[in-house]
Amino acid sequence: MRADWFKSTFSGGEGACVEVAHRATTVLIRDSKYTGPATDQPIIEVPTSHWRRFLDDCLSGNPTTIPGILTLAIHPDGSATLATPEGTELAYTPAEWDAFVKGIADGQFDRS
Repeated sequence: MRADWFKSTFSGGEGACVEVAHRATTVLIRDSKYTGPATDQPIIEVPTSHWRRFLDDCLSGNPTTIPGILTLAIHPDGSATLATPEGTELAYTPAEWDAFVKGIADGQFDRS
C-alpha cells in the first residue's frame, strides 16, 4: 500500500490529475491543479471500507452517491466532479478523469 500521493501512470506530463494517498483507515483524493495554500487544499476522504465501491462506481461511468461520504457526477463531456456533503468539491477535466479511470482498470489504485 502506497502512503505517498500518486497519480495514474496514464496521466500526462502536464501535472493536472487525480491524486490519491492511502492511509490506514482512509484513502485521500485531491486535485493536482490546485495552486493555493497547501493548508487550504481541498481533499476528500473515503473510508477504506468504501474504497472498492468507489473504484467500481468510477469504472461503471455512472453517477453515484455513497451516503455521507461523497457524490460522483460524470458529465456529458467526460469530466467528473466529486463532492462531499460538507461542500468540498473536486472537478476534473475529461483527460484527467479518463487517466484516473484507466489507472483504476489497471489496478493502480487498489489497496494492496
